[in-house]
Amino acid sequence: MTMTTTIRSALLAAAMAAALGACASKGQPTAQYDFGPLPAASANATATAGAGIGAIIVADVTGPAALDTERMHYRLLYADARQSRPYAYNQWVSTPAQLVTQRMKAHIGLAGAKVLSTTDAAASATVLRMELVDFAQNFDAATSSQGVLSLRASVFRDHRLLDQKTFTRSAPAGSADAAGGARALAEATDAVAAELIAWLAALPPSK
Repeated sequence: MTMTTTIRSALLAAAMAAALGACASKGQPTAQYDFGPLPAASANATATAGAGIGAIIVADVTGPAALDTERMHYRLLYADARQSRPYAYNQWVSTPAQLVTQRMKAHIGLAGAKVLSTTDAAASATVLRMELVDFAQNFDAATSSQGVLSLRASVFRDHRLLDQKTFTRSAPAGSADAAGGARALAEATDAVAAELIAWLAALPPSK
């Protein structure tokens, strides 16, 4: 790579970062995002998929400390994939772990399972624990990005690990901004939820 090409790439990355977050004018109100309502297609597709799951305790999703914030982040893979950059005036209404927890519980409940909390331990011997591995909007070019969700799920029965699986899905963002990233991450989460429910339904039933 020539010096000119290197400088041009650095300038492009800097311009992209400014356009996405740093150039917002002082005093601009913060836009807040969540995953929106469950898409009708997803709700209909999973309406009875989890009927065989029965009662299951769904613990709150956990994740790395870097995701314990409402700030929205993105990565410029073509510039420096190791750097997570915050949007200046865009944020989630709650942390990614909380958003994913709510979405997963909604999907599992709609699928026909009985969703219990950790305070209902006496009501079920089956516990689902989930951990965020990755939750990001990744730009592979200045105008092209993907919402990526990677989730590790573990099912315990009678305090013993029954099975564990990592689910990873991505969805293209319709726009090169926080709004596009929010929609893409919601779609990726819904896709993981469908796979998670199918996996739970296929596990050996509780005796």
